[in-house]
Amino acid sequence: MINKNRLDRLLNDPESIEYLPDKDVEEIILYAEQILKKEGNLVYITGKKAIFVGDTHGDFDATRQVLSKYLNQRNKVIFLGDYVDRGKNSLENINYLLIAKILYPENLILLQGNHEAVKILKFYPADFWDSLSKKFYNLYSDLLTKLPLAVTTNNGIIALHGALPNVSDINEINKIERGSELWRQITWGDFYDTSGAILGDDPMTGRPKFGRDYFNKIMRSLGMNILVRSHQPSADTKMFNDRCITIFTSYAYSSERKIAVSDLEKKAKNADDLSIVYL
Repeated sequence: MINKNRLDRLLNDPESIEYLPDKDVEEIILYAEQILKKEGNLVYITGKKAIFVGDTHGDFDATRQVLSKYLNQRNKVIFLGDYVDRGKNSLENINYLLIAKILYPENLILLQGNHEAVKILKFYPADFWDSLSKKFYNLYSDLLTKLPLAVTTNNGIIALHGALPNVSDINEINKIERGSELWRQITWGDFYDTSGAILGDDPMTGRPKFGRDYFNKIMRSLGMNILVRSHQPSADTKMFNDRCITIFTSYAYSSERKIAVSDLEKKAKNADDLSIVYL
């Protein structure tokens, strides 16, 4: 039986995460897995505020700042994927997030990025994954392939890691299989502020590319007003008439670490209705 009092102490003493014994880490992973099994691909949230967090990539300091300031019983904190690799504190970062997920299962949502799907589609760099023993490689990869793919809010926002999936109804997201083309669009897709719909795969990275016409079509089908995403460092923060917001919350990309905050009690029509906050 997991000791939640001890986990609460760990959450309030982040420095101690580095020294967790393997048996405790395994227990945390297995307990978190039971929570994730209940969530499904698409998580619908309500509440007072939604805090969207971009790729953290081992930036443990960024994660600590966000959770200490925003994680409580009134808010919903949504991390958009890519918790490991590139940064020097991937292990601490993912373990801290899993502890927070156990303690706040309804208030913290961890979405899947491509760096959580190492068992499905290989990528580079994968320094976190390369550092693990076979046992913990299997434990973490089995867990993180179960992360949900998208969040929708009651005020008109959809959030995910990469690009919108080519579906005609929002409920179809719940039927997306890991490793499918629709899954690849969500976890690997890029947007470009140009005319056109499906722009093909990038010849260098293999990432699927989409344009303005595709964005507008899928957003109409989903009945959503704003997309909040991460994944693509080259993208402008605001695209498509300020209805597509791309944020990053890691020093792996820039000295500016951004999050987006939405008042869930007010309708969100474009980026002006959200606050971009710098850590």
